Amino acid sequence: MQRFEGRVALITGASRGIGLAIAERIVAEGGSVVITGRKQEALDAAVAALGPNALGAAGRADDADHRAATLALVAERFGRLDHLVNNAGINPAYGPLAQVGVDVMRKTLEVNVIAALEWARDAISSGLLGDGGSIVNISSISGVAAAPGIGFYGVSKGALITLTLQQAAEFAPGIRVNAVAPAVIKTDFARALYEGHEAEAAAQYPLKRLGEPADVAGPVAFLLSADAAWITGQTLVIDGGASAGSIL
Repeated sequence: MQRFEGRVALITGASRGIGLAIAERIVAEGGSVVITGRKQEALDAAVAALGPNALGAAGRADDADHRAATLALVAERFGRLDHLVNNAGINPAYGPLAQVGVDVMRKTLEVNVIAALEWARDAISSGLLGDGGSIVNISSISGVAAAPGIGFYGVSKGALITLTLQQAAEFAPGIRVNAVAPAVIKTDFARALYEGHEAEAAAQYPLKRLGEPADVAGPVAFLLSADAAWITGQTLVIDGGASAGSIL
């Protein structure tokens, strides 16, 4: 399939993991991508691997100057923007809610929620195309269920799901907005949730394995594409069947 031929996607936090897998999928289907990340060296390596249809812009997701510079790069190089993926996120605190510092909570919301809204608003102001334009926000299973140990991260991802609903209502009919909520995906970001006990962690899922970045990239590509032209305001849970539960 070449669902993204002639189209341009901006993906935040995409120097590795889920974001990079999404970029790989879009490029494989004929699209061009601009990816962001905090570390220049990792970003350069990702761009080199993606090939000539990729550009990188280093910076923090919650930095307004970085957003402006990135969108200017998109306009200069490609002259259009069709898709936005808000993948950048942080989880600087592990432990119960009672122990999370206020500054950590504020920073988590700034990056995981407010920056996602700001990227969308700035992208639209910079010409994110209507009539086929689309946004996907990367939430988490922790945003729809209790997640001991990463509770405030879950709070932020729940807020991102609500933001998705509001954006879908306000940006329609020209731009569709959806979200995905993955369970544990084998990335450096989630390593603390499975390292040293991967088999035990995987056994909790009906499909008996942890997710891979490509397991998220495929559904995101679908939601971005014209195949999902009548889908907006939805959150797709990607959890290896965990939410199906069992009565046995």
